[in-house]
Amino acid sequence: QVHLVESGGGLVQAGGSLRLSCVVSGITFSRYYTSWFRQAPGKAREFVAGDSWRSGGSPNYADSVKGRFTISRDNSKSTVYLEMNILKPEDTAVYYCAAGRSWTTSWAGHDYWGQGTQVTVSS
Repeated sequence: QVHLVESGGGLVQAGGSLRLSCVVSGITFSRYYTSWFRQAPGKAREFVAGDSWRSGGSPNYADSVKGRFTISRDNSKSTVYLEMNILKPEDTAVYYCAAGRSWTTSWAGHDYWGQGTQVTVSS
């Protein structure tokens, strides 16, 4: 059975930082691309960041987080991270990790998804 478990969310003041983690089990982690998505209250889910390590490319980021967020992974720990800096109130959302065999920025295009972790940024 496949599990993706996010952690690291919480309440932080604007300008602060958080690091999200997502531990993946039940798949050969190194064979999958991983991504982060988020969904704010009343808004559609959106792509935040995705790695391209299998193809040797650079990570891909949404314009709204470029320069502030960094996605990384540790294949030895089957874990993907999202380092979030200079957080803004508009970053408040539930953050989800996802894994897929093909590179995509589409939620539905991934094969497995986590349950999410709440990030709240106060002004």
